Amino acid sequence: MAEKNNRQKNKVTVYIAGNEYVIAGHETPEYIQKVALYVDQKLREITQKNHFLSTSMASILASVNMADEVFRMRERLEESEKELAELKRKYKQNNEELQHLKMENDMLKKRETQLQIELTRRETEIKEVRNTINAMNRKNQ
Repeated sequence: MAEKNNRQKNKVTVYIAGNEYVIAGHETPEYIQKVALYVDQKLREITQKNHFLSTSMASILASVNMADEVFRMRERLEESEKELAELKRKYKQNNEELQHLKMENDMLKKRETQLQIELTRRETEIKEVRNTINAMNRKNQ
């Protein structure tokens, strides 16, 4: 069940398959009751399907079924953890690419600004040359 601390053990009376049991544990009484109820329900499912099973046989089958559930859940957890690790890896990769693209974008914006300044300077030079040519043409006329 949960990790054991210096907490006091709780003793809880539960009923499983019509029998009373006292279960002690560090978990809350509500949690212990919930676990006992789950076990009781699993036993009821088995005995409802086969009325001729003894309590011990039904308990074994219920235990096997619950162990199967645990193994399947562990497999799903491992798959989910692998999937999460892959998603984290992709996120990191995408984030690094995003940072790279932002830097590249900033550099391109600076370059654009430089080119705009250069264009304005050249346009001014062209205007001055045209004005000079026009002035010379007027003098020659």
